[in-house]
Amino acid sequence: MDNNIVWQHYAVSKQDRSEHKQHRPCIIWFTGFSGSGKSTVAGALEHALHQAGVHTYLLDGDNVRHGLCKDLAFSDSDRQENIRRVGEVAKLMLDAGLVVLTAFISPFAAERKMVRDLVAEGEFIEVFLDTPLAVCEQRDPKGLYVKARAGEIKHFTGIDSEYQIPANPEIVLDTSKNQLSDSVAQLVSYLKQQHIIG
Repeated sequence: MDNNIVWQHYAVSKQDRSEHKQHRPCIIWFTGFSGSGKSTVAGALEHALHQAGVHTYLLDGDNVRHGLCKDLAFSDSDRQENIRRVGEVAKLMLDAGLVVLTAFISPFAAERKMVRDLVAEGEFIEVFLDTPLAVCEQRDPKGLYVKARAGEIKHFTGIDSEYQIPANPEIVLDTSKNQLSDSVAQLVSYLKQQHIIG
């Protein structure tokens, strides 16, 4: 890093913002195969939190690739850079006092750990959508598995690119077994147990 770049400290701290919002900030990181339910569950949780007065923002994989990461493809190195950028943005939003939800396949354990290491203990909540690949492929909401099987999409997670299962996620959900409302209830209960929300 350039020695002429110095971190600017702010008059208003993360704790100040948290107290103003009356909840603790955190990053809720949804990871799993395409079609596992990441965006659906994250969106439903954000809606529930918003209804409860919690200040949130949802970073979704597809949406981020329309702007912040539109210059990236899907090679391993591009996927790593995608997650690095998202992690840094999520960290800034966390400093703003928000509950940040992210929905990214994020297939590599090292990149998920990299984001976890950016923030303080207890501020990164990994939610593994442990929905079986066969179920995700059967759902195929965007028609991507069909294209991947036909060789039209390369480096597709679960087909010709690896997904590294989280070793110790805070929460595991299987949307082939759980109702959406049950998944949201489980997540809200966890956030209350951790004193992130009241």
